[in-house]
Amino acid sequence: MAQDLFLICVSGTREKLQMAAMVASVAAASGTRVTVFFSMNALAYFVKGDTTQAPAEGRFGELMEKTKGIPPFRQLFKLAAELGDARLLPCSMALDLLQIEDSALEPELGPPTGLTLFLSDAEGGQLLSF
Repeated sequence: MAQDLFLICVSGTREKLQMAAMVASVAAASGTRVTVFFSMNALAYFVKGDTTQAPAEGRFGELMEKTKGIPPFRQLFKLAAELGDARLLPCSMALDLLQIEDSALEPELGPPTGLTLFLSDAEGGQLLSF
């Protein structure tokens, strides 16, 4: 079995969220256990009904917005959770700071999790940050 994969998403930019979603969905579909920790600027995009577009960081993000056929990051994270059984975890501190109730989050997100527990679970796995 492949090494467990742990992703920390803190950026709110389209390119970084898209890359994290692609990594999570491909790894999960390939049978790798994946856990994604959403905090800081990344978390707000996972509130139920939010359709805010993540800002482009550069030309590539602008191209992704204009090009048809590229699944958006929200859809890829959802697929990772549904098809590959990836765990998508909101940061408990970020929820508190943003004053978001965990019931207001998209249903594919798991329970609020602290950074200490996430890092403890990630011990021995591969850790990537976006």
